[in-house]
Amino acid sequence: MKTPNENTRIARASLLPLLWLLLVPLMAGCSASLPPVDHGPDRMTPVTDSTALSELSDQQLGADSGQPGFLMLDSGRDALLARAALIEMADERLDAQYYIWDDDHSGRYLASRLVAAANRGVQVRLLLDDINVSGKESLFSVLDAHPRINVRIFNPAKSRDGVGRWLSYITEFDRINRRMHNKTFVVDGAFGITGGRNIGDGYFDEHPAINFRDRDMLVLGSLVSDMTGNFEAYWHSRWSYPLEQLYPQPKTPETARAELVQAHRQASGLRASPPLDRASARALLEKSLAGLVRAPGRLVFDPPPEDPEAPADNVSATARALFEVVESAESEVLIESAYLILADDQLMKLDTIGSPDVKVAALTNSLATNDLVTNHSGYVRWRREMLEHGMELYELRPDAPACQRWVENAPACSNGAVSLHSKAVVVDSETLFVGSFNVNQRSMYLNGETVLIIQSPELASAVARDLRRAMKPENSWQVTIDEGGDLKWNGGDQVSSHEPETGFWRRAMARVLSWLPIEKYL
Repeated sequence: MKTPNENTRIARASLLPLLWLLLVPLMAGCSASLPPVDHGPDRMTPVTDSTALSELSDQQLGADSGQPGFLMLDSGRDALLARAALIEMADERLDAQYYIWDDDHSGRYLASRLVAAANRGVQVRLLLDDINVSGKESLFSVLDAHPRINVRIFNPAKSRDGVGRWLSYITEFDRINRRMHNKTFVVDGAFGITGGRNIGDGYFDEHPAINFRDRDMLVLGSLVSDMTGNFEAYWHSRWSYPLEQLYPQPKTPETARAELVQAHRQASGLRASPPLDRASARALLEKSLAGLVRAPGRLVFDPPPEDPEAPADNVSATARALFEVVESAESEVLIESAYLILADDQLMKLDTIGSPDVKVAALTNSLATNDLVTNHSGYVRWRREMLEHGMELYELRPDAPACQRWVENAPACSNGAVSLHSKAVVVDSETLFVGSFNVNQRSMYLNGETVLIIQSPELASAVARDLRRAMKPENSWQVTIDEGGDLKWNGGDQVSSHEPETGFWRRAMARVLSWLPIEKYL
């Protein structure tokens, strides 16, 4: 069950696209945008190759460092521990870029470790998308006031709170819809993490009731510099604003930072046990890196828009990369996407992939597990067409036993629910496409995204096996069209004629919203 605060946040987020579309014609022209920023010359000192993490990377990759190394962070706990260990090992620089950084146990713990790293001389740069900053600005202001921590906010609304913030969303509809959904975490230019996870309890197996199934990749080698290039493109964007331009500085930041570090020195409030010093951090990384996979790969990211108010009519670089990967399929395409919306243009591409016998199966959220009814409504709008084009559709069950394998917090699986947040595509169990990219219209046209394309049968097969297990009746409902043309949800011995485990009003809201042509904005 979701808490009242979560329900409020979800309800607001669900209504936002609808409010934009209904009110923008009435409010257009009522407010001016923030002027773009001139950041001036970059004065950051380049990282050296003599840091502890650089040495550890060289040790893991050996003399032949031309081929990158990948470690799948398959559970939220592994993802949290990896980030914590990298922060403890940092010597020179840490760059973090996120769509959401929650002010909860894990968010404040990692923030406290950033402060501790900065206290010992590490330069920290934190880049956040504006859409989820409101209400958490006090935490980020305390960080930004540190002389070695800089925080920037991508594409902010001019008004920072209250009715004015909502009016900014409405009057600046085109610009505000261009979001930085990219997620990168790079330490000393030697280790990087990218994938689907934001920063927060629900992404790290720490929430008592609702946890996300997600995926990250820890990366070593040449692709880490590409991840830094991803970060730098947004950091230097004219639409990334220093936090101090948007919020007043706290009156006693030194005291607040000291209290933050002290409160989380022993990782209080967390179920996980992160490393508390460099020695234990190195031991954790070395143990984890025993599972490192060497494979050819490349990183693709969408650069920030030069003019965010321009029409977003062209598909993104990450979407084009996905189409290229899928077109190479000879037998099977498996899709894992929290939000799934393939419209006419993409469905036509599915009809022309390499072989007419290619199986295309997708796992996505059911209405019962989707955190946003609006996003589900876009899927509802195109669900029948996807089935008619031969796709197999599977919708995650909130009581899926697979939660026990995905989430290292057993009580949360028993007493709560699991929701899908991961984004991956596997082609022929040989190629893995993984990152922040949902297979939906927003990722294809509006968001900035970051993905890895890895040519590894080992990694691709591992994700494929997990998806096939997740598609079994005990974990997901398969949606089909019966002989009478009606949709059915098949869960083994149980067959439903409407979306299972949901109330009438939630189903009605999803259905009514599906009538609106707003899928690009969901």
